[in-house]
Amino acid sequence: MAVQFSEEKLNKVKEIIARYPEGKQKSALIPVLHLAQESFGGWLSAETMDYVASLLQIDPIEVYEVATFYSMYNLKPVGKYLFEVCHTGPCMVSGSDNIIEYIKERLGINVGETTADGLFTLKTVECLGACGYAPMMQLGKFYKEHLTKARVDEIIAECRAKAN
Repeated sequence: MAVQFSEEKLNKVKEIIARYPEGKQKSALIPVLHLAQESFGGWLSAETMDYVASLLQIDPIEVYEVATFYSMYNLKPVGKYLFEVCHTGPCMVSGSDNIIEYIKERLGINVGETTADGLFTLKTVECLGACGYAPMMQLGKFYKEHLTKARVDEIIAECRAKAN
């Protein structure tokens, strides 16, 4: 089945493109990729990226360059709960490496993997701009800050409870 936005989403794409001057539709790439990821299962397949390129009338490589550069885009399927743990300097000094190892142990997965039940994916990301609250991670649209092993256990339990 070919990737295609619903009529409602396609209208949203047109609205996004209209924000930019004529001939500058490439400027809409980041918000259109967000919409595509949200619409097509939480990740961007090559087929999806090609579709976005066709909508914006740009070369597919231009989409791939952006999608592979930013950690906010997933290039393979992810679990229902995506743990994006910051692993840059301030978070590492504050113990994010220990938190990453603990999450790997608790969930039985490595970075970049998803649990067998499809609930959790662990991803490391560059700075999320919350250095004063390190170690931290992003979970959906929310930051989970001052992480400890106990707090990680609470977050996992909360996610499992919501999934049931």
